[in-house]
Amino acid sequence: MYLRSITFLKNKISKENYFLSSIPALKGLETLSFRGNVTFFVGENGTGKSTLLEAIAYNCGFNVSGGGRNNKYEVDSSSAALGDFIKLSWSPKVTTGFFLRAETFYSFASYLDRLAEDDPKNTYKPYGGRSLHKQSHGESFLALFTNRFGIKGIYLLDEPEAALSPTRQLSFLRIMKELEKEAQFIIATHSPIISAYPGAQILNFDASPVAEINYEDTSHYLLTKGFLENRSLFLRRLFE
Repeated sequence: MYLRSITFLKNKISKENYFLSSIPALKGLETLSFRGNVTFFVGENGTGKSTLLEAIAYNCGFNVSGGGRNNKYEVDSSSAALGDFIKLSWSPKVTTGFFLRAETFYSFASYLDRLAEDDPKNTYKPYGGRSLHKQSHGESFLALFTNRFGIKGIYLLDEPEAALSPTRQLSFLRIMKELEKEAQFIIATHSPIISAYPGAQILNFDASPVAEINYEDTSHYLLTKGFLENRSLFLRRLFE
């Protein structure tokens, strides 16, 4: 494990930068500690998972549009509003890794294609040897995980399940297992398959402040389990 904890620099918050206190999951939180190589951020949309993940990426020196330290491009939706208000504690510090934003992955693939105009072999080598645009969405994600994630580092993933079928989500778990001894993963997810990774720390952003939660107590697990066990009742109540 490399990233040990996050400290929230509340003394830097002003009336103009009030967003930290406006996120219930982070309000009142002074530190957030990680206890293993795999951590999941779970919770409803808008609870601060992506905001914190982007802030970590910013402090790691990764491109907050998605990518690593040397990927230079921008998209309109990228930001790191919380980035200057947290401090990361490392043991030891690593400078390698990657930040995956599912919503901007298309732009990242296009950025690689522009680089490949000058040097296609070396540009595509860390991504399976060919353009990510020439693979299906799910194939391109797995090509990234299999090839680009093969080095020691920290990997920040925002909703990796967006492009992965249930079968491919299981494939992703196997990739994580192969890399876990060398890599640290922090993943924001809604997937009850991905968050089932054995021994993972799960942080619940539906709580105020964020708190660790057991897998079987997460809303994603409970809702999915309930739906699969009594689909007719769920649908009847939904459509009444």
